[in-house]
Order: sequence, then C-alpha cells, then structure tokens
Amino acid sequence: MASSTEEVIEVAGREVTITNPDKVYFPKSGRTKLDVVRYYLAVADGALRGAGGRPMALKRYVNGIEGEAFFQKRAPAKRPEWIETAQLRYPSGRTAEEVVLRDAAQLAWVVNLGCLELHTHSVLAEDLDHPDELRIDLDPVPGVPWGQVIDVALIAREVLEEHGLAGWPKTSGSRGFHIYARIEPRWTFAEVRRAAEGFAREVARRAPDLATGAWWKEERHGVFVDYNQNAKDHTTASGYSVRPSEEAKVSAPLAWDEVPGCDPAAFTMETLPGRPDPWAGIEDARGSLEPLLELAATFKKRAPAKKGTGRRQPSMPLIEVTRTATREEALADLERWKERHPAVWPLLEPADVLVDSMRGINSVWYRVRVNLVHVPEAERPPQEPLEHEFDPFAKWKEMQARGQIPARWQRPNAKPPTAEPQERTEPEEQAEPEQAD
Repeated sequence: MASSTEEVIEVAGREVTITNPDKVYFPKSGRTKLDVVRYYLAVADGALRGAGGRPMALKRYVNGIEGEAFFQKRAPAKRPEWIETAQLRYPSGRTAEEVVLRDAAQLAWVVNLGCLELHTHSVLAEDLDHPDELRIDLDPVPGVPWGQVIDVALIAREVLEEHGLAGWPKTSGSRGFHIYARIEPRWTFAEVRRAAEGFAREVARRAPDLATGAWWKEERHGVFVDYNQNAKDHTTASGYSVRPSEEAKVSAPLAWDEVPGCDPAAFTMETLPGRPDPWAGIEDARGSLEPLLELAATFKKRAPAKKGTGRRQPSMPLIEVTRTATREEALADLERWKERHPAVWPLLEPADVLVDSMRGINSVWYRVRVNLVHVPEAERPPQEPLEHEFDPFAKWKEMQARGQIPARWQRPNAKPPTAEPQERTEPEEQAEPEQAD
C-alpha cells in the first residue's frame, strides 16, 4: 500500500511509484513533481521519438529548479529490472551503465528521479560507436536578438539541404535554437564532428556578420554555431525536455513554416500536450554525411596547438572575476566588481561579460570573466584576486592525496594508489564549458 508521500501510477503495463509527488519543483508557479510526470506522459510519444533508444545522462533537480542540479552518468544501482541500460566506454577505459528509455513507464521512472531534461547521446544503444544524429546548436552571444538566431537557423537549413540532409528544428527552451539531422550510423564521432565543424564554418562564411564558428568564447560574435555538441560523450536536451525556468519552458520541436515567427516563451509544460508532433517523420529522413565531409575538406585545417607551451594565451584582454559553486554567487561577485569599476562598466558590451557554466565531476560550477577589448588600454583594470576560488575537484584531490580514489574514477589496470607524491590528473568528467544555449 503506497504511503501518503507516494503515488503509484499505471503506465505501459507497469506500476511506477512517484515519491513525494507534491514536492514543488517550480516555486513561483507551484508546479510539482507530479505535474512534470503528467506532462511527460502526455507527450510521451514525441519525447520518446527524440530520446528513446539512446543512452542518457541523468541531470537531476531533486530540490526543484532553485536547488543545485547534479549530473549522474551511471544508472542507479537500485532500479527496477525493466530499466534498460547500455554500457558506454570512455577514452580512459572506464565504463558506465547509462539508462536507455524505450517506453512511457521508463520515462516516468527517470522523471521521478528529478530529471526535468532528457540529456541523450547522439547514438543508439545498438551501436554506440556510430552517431545516427548530427546536432546543430545555435548559441547567441549576449545581446543578440532572437530574430538573428532565426535568420541563422534558416541559413543552416539551406546548408543542410544543399548537402542532402533534412534538418529538424526545435527551440532549446532557453536562448538558443537546435537543428538535428538524422544520418546513417556508419561514421565515427570524429568524422561527425569534422562534418559539423565544416558545416559551422560554411554558415559563418555565408553570414559573417550574423554567425561565427570561433571556438573561444571571447572571440565570438552573433550566433555561435556550436559543432562540439557532436563530440563523443556529449549530451544535449532532447525534444520536449522541460528546462529549469519558472515559466517551465520546453524544448519544442517545430515545423519549418513555424520557425520564422516562433516565440520560445509560447512553448511550456501547459501548451505542448495535445500539439501534433512536427517531427513524426524524422525516422524516415536519414541521409549521408559524405557531402558535408567533402565540404569540411575544402576548409583549411586549423593549426594544432603547440606542445609544451603551457596554458593557452587568450587573444583578447581577459580578466577573471570569480569561480563559484552557484550562478547566484557568481552574479553577486560580478556586481561587486562592477561597483569597484564604475567607469569601466559602461564601456563594456553585453558579449564582453562572460558567465561560463562549467561541468565538473557531477555538478555545474560557474566562472565569470570580463573581456576588456572595448576599454582603452590605459583604463583597463588589472587582474585582481578572485572573489571566490571554488575548486570543483577539491574533494577528488583530497581523496587522491589519501589514496582513496573511488574505483569508478580509477583507470583500468592502474597501479594501486599510494601515499607517495604523484602527478595529479583530473577524473574523467573534467571541467569543460557547457553551452547555456
């Protein structure tokens, strides 16, 4: 018999227990965990069309959108026998069993874990080495209007079609825009990423004032065509994913005739159910990657980084303000920096303030930098001590120093840890920029 803190629902021929169904996930609107479960069941066909059959990382908001979210690659050890997993192998040789969704019961089960978003890989569980999806992430720099994002999306559609691929658009549920293209699963991750980079450079070539393929954030302008979303082990929020905004905006699949006038704010947990799925034909639209690979080959290869030169030297005059565990702390530190430099702040453009969300071992942390390129050199403030110096790997380093590295962080066939001094290396899920889209 279920307790008052549980609710058992019947779905796809199974009973799924929803714990703490009345727990509020969206404080201002009062939307609860059960509301999120009901939303996903109402859009299950579309959600599984995008996320079904793919290994997924669990991004869990166990305390709602105002609590700290954390990433969990490995499926929970305690799980129903009907939860499918696939074993992914990292470059280090370590492995992880990740959840694979096939039906609405499994979907409800992961939502009960606190997963608002469905963060899936670009491969199917049946073939983990060959992506079947090319993913285009259009990420505007601060200050870029929504209309410019749409203009770049329409150019991206032209480039895809000219190279034999059908693009399937969706809002990101945030500031950006996504376009997916199903491909035959016969190219490696490296080849797919190379094709995506060639695609990004072609879009930037056609619209140099609107788009960029520049990798370093401080060098970008307009809309960044993020080709690195096609790198191995990257995941993105699939269609119908609920995003952590008070409006409960959703990453909404669209038809192309909806794109020019679309408003991301119009797509929420309340408005998506009952809407025909514009991606219903995506499974019949697989294409070849060869034309894009041929396009990529026409661009001059970027010079590799020189070995032995240490940390990269930015091409822009950057200073760092803070590193924090939460976005709120980061923005508060930025306000203090602004107050200390009242003459500098008005000279900055929106894109000069870089608030980076960074992925740590199993959580996100934040870094704030300021690009002083628009400040006269004589008026540029120096690099100051950081407001905060949060280290996302502090716990890991402490454990490493004590010789207590968890087995899942150890490389296969590694020598047993000792108390002797040793060169430190970061664990598999090391910090890297996470696009805010």
